[in-house]
Amino acid sequence: MTALLERLERFYDAVPRDRARVEEHGGLVLFVPATSPWPFYARPRLGGAPTAADIVRVRARQRELALPEAIEWVDESTPGLAGLAGAAGLAVLRAPLMVLDLAALPAVPAGVRVLDPEAPSFGADLAARRAVAQVGFGAPGTMIGTAGTAERDAAEAAPSESGVRREAARVRDGRTAHALAEAPGEGAVASGNYQRVADVAEIVGVATLPAARRRGLGAAVTVALARHALDHGVRTVFLSAAEEDVARVYARVGFRRVGTACIATAT
Repeated sequence: MTALLERLERFYDAVPRDRARVEEHGGLVLFVPATSPWPFYARPRLGGAPTAADIVRVRARQRELALPEAIEWVDESTPGLAGLAGAAGLAVLRAPLMVLDLAALPAVPAGVRVLDPEAPSFGADLAARRAVAQVGFGAPGTMIGTAGTAERDAAEAAPSESGVRREAARVRDGRTAHALAEAPGEGAVASGNYQRVADVAEIVGVATLPAARRRGLGAAVTVALARHALDHGVRTVFLSAAEEDVARVYARVGFRRVGTACIATAT
């Protein structure tokens, strides 16, 4: 288990570095977005031991840069940080950290596709994936809701040409992949992606339109992404589940809990 967690620590430290500049604040590393439209976070420096003073410094720097005050880590790798973050007034989310049992992965269901960066529709597909994620994460959990294709269409915004080119390049060189699940008459109803460093990939951003939940679509997207990663040389596939109900969905397609991923945010 220690060797596995060390592999994940190296992944977490490496994955933002192609889109962010790095600042060290004692035992914490702050990733500042450079080519990414999304904000990053701080996390423990490899081999570092964050202190309460480090948390104060990094939060001040995040406020100065207008970034979210967020710190992410694995509880088993940095066991003292949850207490320090809580004492600093941060809310700590504990999410099941799960790794794929390769032998337990089922076949890829019909209706799911991994996006092709060479396809003329890649930009539109990318916009659909992001719109599904925006609507899906707007209503967290696994319960069926009312938001569906109309809300997805209202949220959809065409990415810039430069953004599409940049993301297509990341897909071509294996740093990421995106997937969509589509339903007849509805179009894209679930989506997700993975990010990769060397032979480790993390599945992230799996979301389903609330009106399309309880059909196995999030699980289907997860299976398709995991299979794609394995077919392209990845040996370790992992993810973090937002809550226990979501973790049970991932467990049904072969993921097993190995630890706890923590996210501390300002309240």
